[in-house]
Amino acid sequence: MSVIIHPSAHVDRNAQLDTGVEIGPLCVVGPRVKLGKNVKLVSQVNIAGNTSIGEDCVLYPFVSLGHPPQDFKHRGGDVCLKIGARTILRELVNIHPGTDTGRPETVVGDDCYFMVGSHLAHEGRCGNHVVFSNGVQVGGCVTIGDHVILGGLCAVHQFTRIGSHAFVGGMATVTTDVIPYGSVVGNTAHLAGLNVIGLKRRGFDRRTIRDLRAAYRLLFAQEGTFKERLEDTARLYKDNELVMDVVGFIKTQDKRPICMPDFG
Repeated sequence: MSVIIHPSAHVDRNAQLDTGVEIGPLCVVGPRVKLGKNVKLVSQVNIAGNTSIGEDCVLYPFVSLGHPPQDFKHRGGDVCLKIGARTILRELVNIHPGTDTGRPETVVGDDCYFMVGSHLAHEGRCGNHVVFSNGVQVGGCVTIGDHVILGGLCAVHQFTRIGSHAFVGGMATVTTDVIPYGSVVGNTAHLAGLNVIGLKRRGFDRRTIRDLRAAYRLLFAQEGTFKERLEDTARLYKDNELVMDVVGFIKTQDKRPICMPDFG
């Protein structure tokens, strides 16, 4: 299958275009850009820098990728942006590469959906099947696990981690790490329970979800210290993979504290 380039598009002769690529009107594609098989740029898309896009991705008007990061420490060194297969980037999406003072790359996984006006900053790590709703703003050095849903207009503080299968409510301000399978809401965001609806939709069985809910109640009870409750949870639910995901996530805490429930 041949490559189709609209006459009004500007595609550098050194850009690497796989078979089936379609580049629409007024797009700009830089010399170090790599477009995988069947990638489609609808129109007015601007891709710069060392940026690679996986097969079957679709990019809508005014998407901007690979331009220098908004980090004052960056000095123009070699950095990159990698986007996985079958990811959809809607209008006005903006994603920056890594920095030459930290992680040199930003990575987006497969089968993600970035809705209108969403932004992923420098050095981001985004897993597979992640949804950025309209207007989501994610700061630098944020790590997002698989199957995360970020609600419209929410904001995520730099260096924050969001665990797999978590849900972030619309307009939430996330300044602390969100546990896997957690559900957070509010400004600033607090843990409001587990993303049970998401777990059911993705086929997790009832018993596993029931044990996860029991472990959640134990972990975030108000008796004893958090360290004691974490140890009790790890001991009592050592055979539950989901619970141990949460335990492992908490134990690897680094830059930000863990998002906790609002005890009023």
